[in-house]
Amino acid sequence: MSLKDHLLARIALEGPMRLDDYMQSCLLHPDWGYYTTRMPFGVQGDFTTAPEISQMFGELIGLSLAQCWLDQGAPAPFTLAELGPGRGTLMADVLRACARVPGFLAAAQVRLIEASPALRDLQRQTLEGFEATWHDTVTELPDVPLFLIANEFFDALPIRQFLRQGAGWAERRIGAAENGLCFGLAPVAPHPAIAHRLDDTKDGDLVEVCAPAADIMLEIGNRIAQQGGAALIIDYGDWRALGDTLQAMEHHAPADPLANPGCADLTAHVDFEALALACPCQYSRLVTQGVFLERLGITARAQKLAEALTDDALHSHIAAHRRLTHPAEMGNLFKVMGLYPKGQTPPPGTEI
Repeated sequence: MSLKDHLLARIALEGPMRLDDYMQSCLLHPDWGYYTTRMPFGVQGDFTTAPEISQMFGELIGLSLAQCWLDQGAPAPFTLAELGPGRGTLMADVLRACARVPGFLAAAQVRLIEASPALRDLQRQTLEGFEATWHDTVTELPDVPLFLIANEFFDALPIRQFLRQGAGWAERRIGAAENGLCFGLAPVAPHPAIAHRLDDTKDGDLVEVCAPAADIMLEIGNRIAQQGGAALIIDYGDWRALGDTLQAMEHHAPADPLANPGCADLTAHVDFEALALACPCQYSRLVTQGVFLERLGITARAQKLAEALTDDALHSHIAAHRRLTHPAEMGNLFKVMGLYPKGQTPPPGTEI
């Protein structure tokens, strides 16, 4: 049996399923889920994240949070956490860069929020030599100041999609067709959670909602507001969601989200406005990744690293800098939002 067979059997028994249920099954089903059964990152996977492109990305993020830690009086102990740490590359680069900050590593308790057993094993290998603790959710983190990174985490959380029809909304559902799975619509109904979107949408517009993201932001924001700390949220998306942004990536190429359940990565653009509204601590303005990294000095760092490189290694290094920062590549598509306590300054690289 495949995941598609399982989903078709479920639909036959229960009726059309919500998109968030479908995404959850595709990504995290214990037997056929994308993240639970394969290695999604790098050349052998389906996509490459910023930490895998260059060490500079993690170094600068780490130093931004380290400056927040210093500005808040260098609390000890504190939690240094990452949501969805991938291979562990980003955290490894953060720890290496922050080793130069006196007292930082001694005070840091590294905590990784990871749902995939396979990825946890890989993270242990990457972070060999560092003490780390793994958790299923942010609610398990200890009650100490929290300094957190979420890079390409929120885009993989399950979403629901609603099509506006008059003063109501028809939710997109997934049902069975002759050749497999297909999209359909549930009956039109009011949905209080998106009633405010009647003000900026028209008939036929599609709005996406991610309830898990709001719950996670509430938890993170409460901890930072009450205990201190800071967070950097880095993802692709914009201030307000509008339109269908669900996408699948398989073998580094776009794919049909319904064609091969469990075999492709499913993501959607992040609605940063929804994240901000769910967050009880202070948040920065949205800034593009390119501007964020330039403010932190990525060009100077790139020039320094280039001094020891020649030929293909130098060309790859220059290409990595461009990919991370250039507006035509990741520079404008990815956005950064900083979280911080009231009365403190936002993380370096962001702005009020």
